[in-house]
Amino acid sequence: MNWNGIGAIYKFEMARWGRTLWQSLITPVITTALYFVVFGSALGSRMTAMDGISYGSFIVPGLTLLSVFMQSIFNASFGIYFPKFTGTIYELLSAPISSFEAVLAYVGAATTKSVILALVTLATALLFVPVQVDHPIAMLLFLLGITTGFCLFGFAIGVWSKNFEQLQIFPMLVITPLTFLGGAFYSIKALGAPWRTIAAFNPIVHLISGFRWSFYSVADVPVWASAAVTLAINVACMAVIAWMFKTGYRLKQ
Repeated sequence: MNWNGIGAIYKFEMARWGRTLWQSLITPVITTALYFVVFGSALGSRMTAMDGISYGSFIVPGLTLLSVFMQSIFNASFGIYFPKFTGTIYELLSAPISSFEAVLAYVGAATTKSVILALVTLATALLFVPVQVDHPIAMLLFLLGITTGFCLFGFAIGVWSKNFEQLQIFPMLVITPLTFLGGAFYSIKALGAPWRTIAAFNPIVHLISGFRWSFYSVADVPVWASAAVTLAINVACMAVIAWMFKTGYRLKQ
């Protein structure tokens, strides 16, 4: 294992993130804080409790993941797309570092950023609503699994994209709608048939449900199903990335 190569890429990515800290960390936190002001404070007092939890507290896990989904994809996709854009990708491909080590470095850096963002977002939520964590270890495991999965997904998007516009197609047109329909602001138990059944096929529902269970011990779907979906996303994305490096798909063109 080339730890020097992995460390060099990791440090470079973290340093780049530090230079754009306002865009990468402060802006999502401000946006999330506005969500808490509007939904948690202004509307939360007029909403009925969800599963015995005040509305403002109920939406904390969903809002946290809403930021994590977007930033995980953007951080990881831009990290690998920028070398393609500047032409330095060939230096990476010819360096004495394996594809696994390169992915480990890029995805590891993106995951670190996303975990930091999630923890800062949760700290911001504490300023507006009470938050409890019934299962802290499960919360950290779900957070790590979800962020890693979406960073892998973002990395694959970065390899696939031919321009900056394509980097935003999946996050804006696929992930955002699925998140808003995935129980970030409500419990799918409140939906009537057949929408409740249809919503159960949304993978985002499983991720948010499992993450919310780690906070309040309530879930829309079985916890084992949430864990299985999280694992499946990671495995599927790793398989796609492995195929991309093996075939040189849009890496050697």
